[in-house]
Amino acid sequence: MSLLNKAFDACQYFVVKNIYGDHNKSTKVQGAISKLISTMPNNFIGLNIGAGQTRVHSSIKNLELEPGLNIDYVGSVLSIPCEDNKFDVVLAQEVLEHVDAPVAAIDEINRVLKVGGYFYLQLPFIIGYHPCPNDYWRFTHEGIRELLPKDKFDIIDSDITVGPAVGFYRILIEFLALCFSLGISSLYKPTKLVFAVLFFPIKFLDPLLLRSKQANRIAGGYYVIGKKK
Repeated sequence: MSLLNKAFDACQYFVVKNIYGDHNKSTKVQGAISKLISTMPNNFIGLNIGAGQTRVHSSIKNLELEPGLNIDYVGSVLSIPCEDNKFDVVLAQEVLEHVDAPVAAIDEINRVLKVGGYFYLQLPFIIGYHPCPNDYWRFTHEGIRELLPKDKFDIIDSDITVGPAVGFYRILIEFLALCFSLGISSLYKPTKLVFAVLFFPIKFLDPLLLRSKQANRIAGGYYVIGKKK
């Protein structure tokens, strides 16, 4: 790989993590997870599914498909390599849209959760197709709640993660990248990167737009927290 390609990949990674796809850093997400962790006992153990290299808390283990830095378990959410009733809390942030059987995945999460344990589920609504390696689903504020079976979970909280400004921003960037790359595949990612940076200020409109009762129409995504029965 050339130095130019390495530089572009590094730039793209930074922009995606910190500007374009920073849902996990939103105030609502950070607040909900911090509040949830604060309710845990001192000796709690948690699991973060699809965590990448991010360590949310020293007591929360990371599960990924491939080994790497800060990865404690290697495996799929459809077959978690852990015993039953092990964890006090399980996090799944922007993961289950990439799973072809999300209901089966939630059953598996339920298996490894202790009775009385908490499941934090976060999913996108209005964002473009983003395979990793596949991309199957989108969920409304009603749909994400329906994913947690009423006979297995009590829903204790749910909310928007990122609002209409982020939803519009994500689709706008995709549209502009398609238009200005002129159908040339090699231009798509560089064009998208430029527009992602240029139009980033649109996202600052979210605090205002979230006051509207219509914010759910094009919100970027949602979270729901369930307590295992």
